[in-house]
Amino acid sequence: MAQTTHPRRSSSRSHQRSASWAGGLVAFGAVMLMIGGTLDVLRGVVAIADDDIIVNTPNYVFKFDTTGWGWIHLLLGALAVMVGASLFNGRTWARAVGVLLAGLLLITSFLTIPYYPVWSLVLIAVYGFIIWALCTVQPQGR
Repeated sequence: MAQTTHPRRSSSRSHQRSASWAGGLVAFGAVMLMIGGTLDVLRGVVAIADDDIIVNTPNYVFKFDTTGWGWIHLLLGALAVMVGASLFNGRTWARAVGVLLAGLLLITSFLTIPYYPVWSLVLIAVYGFIIWALCTVQPQGR
């Protein structure tokens, strides 16, 4: 009896497709982290330079000096830009630090909603997408 072999689909093709998809998510996360970090740096500079631009909300539970919020956003935003650049270099530590940093920036954006509501809500959405993009990528060994 003759044995017939059927050509099998190459699993390397699907692996390449998933690897490029995963690389695309990391690139998306890196770009968004750098954009969000830049926006936070700008928000920090505005809060430090001129407190009159920021809306002051009386009786807010998380009351904090806007200059203090400005320094927090400036420092975390600068870190976010540096980690985003490291993501382009394929650093594995950068994904974990990027998720942690995006989480911290998401929390600080939530805490500053009364001071600048629209900007904070936009950045909450941006950081949520960053966390999603950096967490859905599977390691290449799988």
